[in-house]
Amino acid sequence: MLKLQGVMPALVTPFDAAGAIDFTAFGRHMTALRAAGVSGWVPCGSSGEYNLMTDAERDAVLAFVKDFALPGETLIAGTNAPSTAGVIANTARAKAMGYHAVLLAVPFYTKPTQAEIIRHFNAVTEAADMDVVLYSYPGKDGVEIGYEALDALADNPRIIGIKESSGVMQRAIGISTRYAGRVQLVSGSDDIAWDFMQWGADSWICGPANCMAKPVCEMDAAFRAGDHARAKAIMTAIWPAMNVLESGKFVQKLKYGCELQGNPVGECRLPFGPLTEPEKAEFAAAMQVVVDWS
Repeated sequence: MLKLQGVMPALVTPFDAAGAIDFTAFGRHMTALRAAGVSGWVPCGSSGEYNLMTDAERDAVLAFVKDFALPGETLIAGTNAPSTAGVIANTARAKAMGYHAVLLAVPFYTKPTQAEIIRHFNAVTEAADMDVVLYSYPGKDGVEIGYEALDALADNPRIIGIKESSGVMQRAIGISTRYAGRVQLVSGSDDIAWDFMQWGADSWICGPANCMAKPVCEMDAAFRAGDHARAKAIMTAIWPAMNVLESGKFVQKLKYGCELQGNPVGECRLPFGPLTEPEKAEFAAAMQVVVDWS
């Protein structure tokens, strides 16, 4: 089983003033994240606005990230689609590029039953023969990958982990204890990531890493080195910024946070709207500790 470790940023997709993908900014952004200590890359997730890109654009992003990656850096592609057939096709292309695994939520706009979730993921793994990290985000998808589905999928050798983004700590504890040694718990609720670590999450697919990579990587490194007090102190310092991120307009704030760090990545695509001046001021104030991080 592929071992998931460290901070893997759920990458934003930089866009230029004309709305095209800005690969120059993309390379600059990823270079800064690598210097901060990330362990891998997760392009074309929700933080990357994958649902607002064409298939050709998504493939171009995946190819760019794959070419940028160094040996030893984990590559996990977002290959979601509205249909099982679409997910299989996207996953096959990611596999051909050399990705190690894919990150998959339930197909969007469908709100499938638990039985349908089981059939969907089994069909994907059978057809694509690719490692899958499940992504449970009921606040966005409208349905949870529940224990009924997880019980049925836990012994599928291609289901290697679950990014748990419900924000419910009991879910993280339940997954960690119920599927120990079978399904890896991946931190996906950023404002309680320290708590996830306490319950066995060795990896963090992290949207905020785009704009606060140094502290989140230091937090992860401190925890894994056994300095839990230092890890908690870092979480305490960055929690206000995490909290503002979770209050709404998540992707817009990630991109604004990059701008605050002197690393602009452009605006979001419609229908995402821009941040208001009060929203910018609130996030900038919360981010000051990150901007000043040494």
